[in-house]
Amino acid sequence: MPKARRKRMTYTEGQRRTILLAAQKDGLTAIQVQKRFGVKPITYYSWRKKRGVAARRGRRGLAMAASGGLGIQLRSAVQSRIRQVLPEIVKSEVGNYMTSLFGGRGGRRRRRSLI
Repeated sequence: MPKARRKRMTYTEGQRRTILLAAQKDGLTAIQVQKRFGVKPITYYSWRKKRGVAARRGRRGLAMAASGGLGIQLRSAVQSRIRQVLPEIVKSEVGNYMTSLFGGRGGRRRRRSLI
């Protein structure tokens, strides 16, 4: 027998905000949010993504990035320099690897004639 579908629930913007703030304040996981508020984890995650609430762990929010701290400026400068240098490094390393595979000479090998 097919499983009965649950009626689709629509939440107001105020309800979403309340749930997101409570989850962030209490440090709830998606499963805990589901148990407490009845919101499916996928719905909770989509709300978080749309609101920009608590991005991935270990990453700073947009407010920190906008503040322009010295660490952020340094990271940006390093990333920029790496983007400039990386293509040449990759090209050099691939060339060295190809040389090690196919030999040091650039041309094709010719057969010796027996005559």
